[in-house]
Amino acid sequence: MVARRDLAGRPLQVTSDFVGREGELDEVVALLGRSTRLITLIGTGGIGKTRLAAHAVARYQAARNVSVHWVRLARLATGSDADTVASEIAQSVLELDFSGRSVWDALVDTFTEKDAVGRYRQSVLVMDNCEHVLVGAGDVITRLLEAVPGLSILATSRELIGWVDEHVIEVPPLSRQQALTLFRQRSELTGHQVTGADQIATAGLICRHMHDHPLYIRLAAARLAHQPLAAILGELSGDDTADKRMRWSHGPKVGADPRHRGVSDVIAWSYDLCTDKERLLFERMSVFSAGYDPEPEDAHSCAVRTVGAELDAIESVCADDRQPGDDDRPSLPSGAVTARLARDEIEVLLSRLVDRSLVTAHFTPTTVRYSLLESLRIFARQKLEQHSTGRADEAARLAERHRHYYRDKVADAAANWFGPAEQELLHWALTAWDNILTAIDTSIRTPGEAAVGLEICAGLLALRLPFFRGPFRETRRWTERSLQATRMVDPRPTELQIRAMALIVWLAVCQGEHEDAERILEDCVAACLPDIDRRTDWRQTADTDIGLPAVVELAWGTDLLLARRDVRAVDVLSRARDKWLRVDNRGAAATADMWAALAAAALGSTRQAHQVTRRHLDEASASGALWLKSWAQLAWALTLTRHGNPTDALDFERQALGNQLPARDPWGLFWAVQFRTWSLAQRIIDAEAAGAPDHDMVTASATEIALLAGGTATQQAKLGIHLEVLGPFADEAARALAVARRILGPKTFEDAYTRGSRLRPERNEVQQLAMGTLPMDALTAPLQEDTAASSYWTELTTAEQEVATLAAARWTNAAIAARRGNSVRTIDAQMAAILKKLTITSREDIIGFVPKDVIDEVRAETVFRPHRQRNS
Repeated sequence: MVARRDLAGRPLQVTSDFVGREGELDEVVALLGRSTRLITLIGTGGIGKTRLAAHAVARYQAARNVSVHWVRLARLATGSDADTVASEIAQSVLELDFSGRSVWDALVDTFTEKDAVGRYRQSVLVMDNCEHVLVGAGDVITRLLEAVPGLSILATSRELIGWVDEHVIEVPPLSRQQALTLFRQRSELTGHQVTGADQIATAGLICRHMHDHPLYIRLAAARLAHQPLAAILGELSGDDTADKRMRWSHGPKVGADPRHRGVSDVIAWSYDLCTDKERLLFERMSVFSAGYDPEPEDAHSCAVRTVGAELDAIESVCADDRQPGDDDRPSLPSGAVTARLARDEIEVLLSRLVDRSLVTAHFTPTTVRYSLLESLRIFARQKLEQHSTGRADEAARLAERHRHYYRDKVADAAANWFGPAEQELLHWALTAWDNILTAIDTSIRTPGEAAVGLEICAGLLALRLPFFRGPFRETRRWTERSLQATRMVDPRPTELQIRAMALIVWLAVCQGEHEDAERILEDCVAACLPDIDRRTDWRQTADTDIGLPAVVELAWGTDLLLARRDVRAVDVLSRARDKWLRVDNRGAAATADMWAALAAAALGSTRQAHQVTRRHLDEASASGALWLKSWAQLAWALTLTRHGNPTDALDFERQALGNQLPARDPWGLFWAVQFRTWSLAQRIIDAEAAGAPDHDMVTASATEIALLAGGTATQQAKLGIHLEVLGPFADEAARALAVARRILGPKTFEDAYTRGSRLRPERNEVQQLAMGTLPMDALTAPLQEDTAASSYWTELTTAEQEVATLAAARWTNAAIAARRGNSVRTIDAQMAAILKKLTITSREDIIGFVPKDVIDEVRAETVFRPHRQRNS
């Protein structure tokens, strides 16, 4: 006799606080509708796999009237075998059975259903919480699917079952808006409503610290019964020691899974399933910065993912391969974790931790990076500290490896960017940004290590990363903090300090903060020239070499160019170039030469401008460094503009823009458009000077200046560029605006300027207008926004337009795939192409590009999208 099924066999009740998941619901229901044999929902603990399964089978059962059986495996012991799993299923799904059949036969008979004519009918078995009994569950699943033709199994697990035809659906965090909605719903249960802009903003920050994880959000909202919102946020610092989330009192003691009563309980369930080596790697990865999950709707974003550490970093920091100083490490005390990690084991162990939903893998077209979410990192860090007791400080040793790894990588990138590897090295630095900041921070906070942080900062500046990453003030603030920390070191790293100070000057000049730049530059020179008589009048010696280091010459030359409009900047910057070439620092020499070319173009004579900028263009082009080439093209274009050929300059500026866009240099993209307005203005001036100018050309050029000026004004505010204090560049910009205003008249100019200000920086519309890929008539016609959007729409193929129409009607990718008879993977690829062609990052923005004659179709598809039909 088999006992009557117990509560574990009853599906989770469908609740009203289930938020989001429409895409996953549609996909599960569609797969069940196709009689898919095994569907596995995977994700971290508490992410909502069980709730999603409950809602999906409830929706499917309402539509198809199939039998649904449910088993919860969480109460089984870890590693339970197939017989134990089968018995648990039987106890959950079988009614009283007096037949004497074996458990296995009883299960097969229960799940086998036929219709009136003898055809097999579908039945559904939900196997909840399989991760701790994977081998046993996998064996049972294989045997059941072989024995029962009409059976579909929906499993939930923190890792894959491993069946040959398993269809996997990853359950992601909620979107930001969904997370906030859930938090507000749950807060009402405590009697504390979250209302008002300030409270909603605070709740949003709490959700971000909880990485939009449904269970963690519920636990955080429950804290409102004990403390206000601001106090809850204050407990979520992300700091290894100050963050209190792991010490939160448990949530509900009745009606809640014991594994889900606290943040640490959720993580510990997965951690306890790991092998010793998996745990050790998980703990050691806490030395890296916390990661995050991308927004679900941004899964196909065109933007670069800047999160996680690459495999080489994790191997270098976490492996127990021989490292400098390892011979001095004391032996481990009795009872300590004795597992050691070889470098060649790391990749496999990482894959296992990803499978266990403890490590997040971030995929790009060319690589994969890994990170721990903030809560997981704090848990891992606490475990690392516990296991460091009694041996050489493991956490400190790992932190030292971490910062030295990133110091060496930054130094290598700074030394070798001049060449075809430029973009690859810049891309690495951008994606490693969070870990680089972590390395700087630990350097500042660790006695005797401040110089490491300052080396990293100097390397970032030499790599020109602030021009790509921004804002300038962030890199400058970290450099100044590191510089101050090194002043407490004995002996002081004087040469490094001078280098960092000079680079801060360079950055301050580019920010337009000339008083700061002048003060710091004076300190630099004072440190370099102890002879006070020579130091007093050093500014009068620009035409001679008084022994300043190349980096100080760079700072001085940039100051002469942008703050003083002094043509002697060309000599000083050229001298910096020569000094760096003598020590074979070609990257730094190229940077100095770029500024020398800009100075010659903006301030020099015709002969000097042509000579310096042409040579620089030839060398930059030959180097293969795309960013450097684009700036060399701009310097050459400025020379052509100021010395007789603005029409050719316009062509070079478009070439520069074409090189800047893939380089993702917001600073360069801004200036390339500015340079174009200067060339347009000079073309008008030259045409007027020649007599009888072409009226249409003059008007069109003036209109483009106004449109571009309006567009760059928006970018200028966003980037924090103070154009008015940047010397000769400010002069050129003012002249171009004056020319356009004179040609168009104040009212027409202001109208065009306003229209230009509506261009969207996130879509590079200003740059596209300057390149000619966004027609000017799209901005001057009465229906400018529809016309501009339609120009993007026409770039889509017919199939992409059809997919985009359904997406604009808020159909999920799974529903679109079912409608069109494609695979979800095909629709995913088409959606990625659509977002790229429309220059957007979210499918929510597609509606803005739908032409007027297609809007009615979108409205119709909105009415008939699948989840609304099922709810009607």
